[in-house]
Amino acid sequence: MSTKRSYVSPLREQAAARTRAAILLAATELFAARGYGRVTVADVAAAAGVSPKTVFASVGSKSDILDRIVDEAVTASGYAAVMRQVLALRTPREVLEALARGTRAGNEGLFTVHEAIHKALPVHENGEALRERATAAYRDALRAAARHLHALPAPPSLTQEETADALWFWFGPTSWRTLVVDNGWSWDRAQDFLRRTAVATLA
Repeated sequence: MSTKRSYVSPLREQAAARTRAAILLAATELFAARGYGRVTVADVAAAAGVSPKTVFASVGSKSDILDRIVDEAVTASGYAAVMRQVLALRTPREVLEALARGTRAGNEGLFTVHEAIHKALPVHENGEALRERATAAYRDALRAAARHLHALPAPPSLTQEETADALWFWFGPTSWRTLVVDNGWSWDRAQDFLRRTAVATLA
């Protein structure tokens, strides 16, 4: 007995994808501007030009929306390409300069997403899980960079674990935000400072 295959219209799929993208963009901007705790699904719907019912059907609850924002940001960060470049470099100075450039690009390019996550952490119903979701790949990449530094002919004097912690201290999202947002530095100035500090310590 044959069964009917359900037909999915490519045009309908494209429209659904555009709707999801509009919802996620609107939510990201609202979470970054107002803070996660002060934004409702109705607010997101209004900013995206859809109904709250469409938001729930397309993405889910407010927590689901933030999870989707985080997942897409990890994919869009470009960290994998940066790490391929980093792991091909042969001197500590080159590695640290590449990390400064790469992490600056990720933090600057996804600044609104980082702000949305930063403001969500204190009030999110599962803040620790959110933090882990947002930073796990980032931190693993810097651990890989630390292992690479210690495999080079002139490794840092720190232990590998200390080197990984230092890379997170310099190149993790908190340092970029502290310099650029809290202190009002330009991205160029922040990159130069973090690069010079890392090179002076590890290279």
